[in-house]
Amino acid sequence: MKIQKDDITLRLLQPADAGRLAELANNEKVSRNLRDGFPHPYTKQNAIDFIEMCLSGKLQTVFAIEYISEYVGNISIHQEKDVYRKSAEIGYFIGEPYWNKGIATQAVQLICEWAFANLDIVRIHTGVFEFNPASCRVLEKCGFKKEGVFEKSVFKMAQLWDEIRYARLKE
Repeated sequence: MKIQKDDITLRLLQPADAGRLAELANNEKVSRNLRDGFPHPYTKQNAIDFIEMCLSGKLQTVFAIEYISEYVGNISIHQEKDVYRKSAEIGYFIGEPYWNKGIATQAVQLICEWAFANLDIVRIHTGVFEFNPASCRVLEKCGFKKEGVFEKSVFKMAQLWDEIRYARLKE
């Protein structure tokens, strides 16, 4: 499956992505903005294991992001369960060499359009750590609204931080 617009393509991860995933993900500037389940250092074995998990069907909505046919990061959307089943959580990372090129904004827009058209959801949400204003800007450009701040709810880098919560509703 491929989702494409202009220079951005979202596609399923492939075993051949493991080396590049490990290279881009093994960066403290990337891992500091993600949950602790995203390890640092990030090894090639971490990448292989993650891709195998995605290909096994356990994580069906994780996509590679390509920029001009080059793998540059990942984006995912996970539908919630139970009373939250009409909502989904989005997550993404872009390798540092590709920051500030509008890639994340385009990828978020693409996956939101795809999710609203293909998943039985009406809401997409996420949380951003307070020290990541670039991600806040990406979400705002894609029509997400700030819903609130969860004060001191994140423990990262041996410190408590606020999480800024964003959501976008289906039109």
